[in-house]
Amino acid sequence: MTQKICIISFDHWNYDKHIVTALQKRGIDSFHIKIGGFKHKSIWARIHNTFSKIFFGKNPKLKKRQEYIIKTLQEKGIQDQILVINPELIDKQYHLQIKSFSKKYIAYLYDSIERCPVEHLLDGIFDEIFSFDRADVTKYNFKETTNYNYIEAINTDCSKIKNDVLYIASFDNRIYKLLSLKEQFKKLNLKCCFIIIGKKAILFKIKSKFSNLTEGIELRRKRIKQNDLKNLYLETKVVLDIVRENQSGLSFRIFEAMAFERKIITNNQNVKHYDFYNSNNIMVIENENYTFDHSFFTTKYDSLPSEIYNKYTLSNWLNTIFNLQ
Repeated sequence: MTQKICIISFDHWNYDKHIVTALQKRGIDSFHIKIGGFKHKSIWARIHNTFSKIFFGKNPKLKKRQEYIIKTLQEKGIQDQILVINPELIDKQYHLQIKSFSKKYIAYLYDSIERCPVEHLLDGIFDEIFSFDRADVTKYNFKETTNYNYIEAINTDCSKIKNDVLYIASFDNRIYKLLSLKEQFKKLNLKCCFIIIGKKAILFKIKSKFSNLTEGIELRRKRIKQNDLKNLYLETKVVLDIVRENQSGLSFRIFEAMAFERKIITNNQNVKHYDFYNSNNIMVIENENYTFDHSFFTTKYDSLPSEIYNKYTLSNWLNTIFNLQ
């Protein structure tokens, strides 16, 4: 009998939809409840929600999103497995309702607990909890996994390269590390493409209007479509990955670079402990020591052995999370 699997997530960057697509290709009856896809039914509902947030400190949309999950599950029926990605976005009472629709209830955390607390959900709600953060795995006895390479086999031809360094991220305090790195890249005459995304990025742009602080950095509100992201990788030699504070797990940038056979510069020290680490492909920077050997940008990428590459694919990730064969 065909398994039925549901994925529940906010899916800020449209990564999670690849899970559903891959499951469906295996003949598994799978669907995605995208919390971030919930919209107000009318302009009046949106106005009411805004009014409530401003004057009463309450956000009715948060409750309606969770009710939307329950309504969808009522329509779809009992599932063999339900996976919730970053479950802190859902209140405990709704988790208990969601669990009643599944034979197996799973959570995957791709943020650290210090950044996104979920201690209130650790008292037996989930049958299994996976985490990409090794510190949390050790502390809370979670099952360890990583993010995944969701990109299918591609042409990694370097003939289209026009940027030495690419950085794409949401706006947060990492921008100050980027500003320091930008100056070091400038000294090496490297051509860089830096894109910072989010509402706060636009505010930062306005504040920096009369300085050259953000010169060479594109600050934008809308996220990049994944097809456009692929083109940016094809045009790039080295991908810059700046890890968030209080996080040790590997970002999707590591695996995207792996798929395109692009080198990585990262300040995530934990990358050294993985079997795909190769100092020719991955430069790990520490503290504020941003001194670079120019040869890193000119030497070729060392292709990974197939057994290591396949270990970090979405297909293998599905096998681990859902115990598939």
